[in-house]
Amino acid sequence: MKISFIGCGNMAKAMIGGMLSSGLCDKTDITASARSAASREDTAKNIGIKMVADNKEAAACSEVVILAVKPQMLDGVMEEIKDSLRSDQLILSVVAGRSVDYIAGFIGQDKHIVRVMPNTPAMVGEGMTTYALGANVTDDEAKCAEQILTSFGKAVLLPEHLIDSASAVAGCAPAYVYMFIEAMADAGVAEGLPRKVSYELAAQTLLGSAKMVLETGKHPGELKDAVTSPGGSTIEGVAVLEECGFRGVVIDALRAAANKARNM
Repeated sequence: MKISFIGCGNMAKAMIGGMLSSGLCDKTDITASARSAASREDTAKNIGIKMVADNKEAAACSEVVILAVKPQMLDGVMEEIKDSLRSDQLILSVVAGRSVDYIAGFIGQDKHIVRVMPNTPAMVGEGMTTYALGANVTDDEAKCAEQILTSFGKAVLLPEHLIDSASAVAGCAPAYVYMFIEAMADAGVAEGLPRKVSYELAAQTLLGSAKMVLETGKHPGELKDAVTSPGGSTIEGVAVLEECGFRGVVIDALRAAANKARNM
């Protein structure tokens, strides 16, 4: 299939990287638009896809069009491309805080729109994407959307009213996870570990722990209890985290992110 990206920032590049790595499509199947000549040149050189300056050109040339611009730019971009879009195209929007109805109000009520919230681990094939289908999306188009989104990780179909909440857990949380990895590594360095070793220990530990949750089906609390021996070092660290309100702070951060998404 031919796929166009309107906008080619970090999220779009992550999705493109995952699509290409999985073999969903070839570089020649993807077109992306970008305002900056330097960005177009850099992306064409490093990723190898076709880059264009004209959003209308990108919108008209593919069966699937992916809106990947910042929320504050969306209105202007939609006004620009609305006459270049066709009713037989599948439109995927990865724009935070913008509903299917909002987009349809600009580009036409006849358009087939899927609201999508991926995350940057898509670049390494481990994305976690949530998505909601617009009323006009056919069964075949829904399968097409799922095929695209699962090409770079896992995808979960949700009612649209849950997308903002899910975006906090899956879309925003990688940033918090990276902060946690950085903090773990800093602690290792403070204890005398080389920086490179400390990052590897922290990152692999999170990767393995996440895999345990997904593959064992056990509650995270049960897995935590299996590590915390009576009177051991782990429970000492758990006690410090509890004293500092670790879980409450994480909950507050994710809920703040979800609230921001709802009000962008």
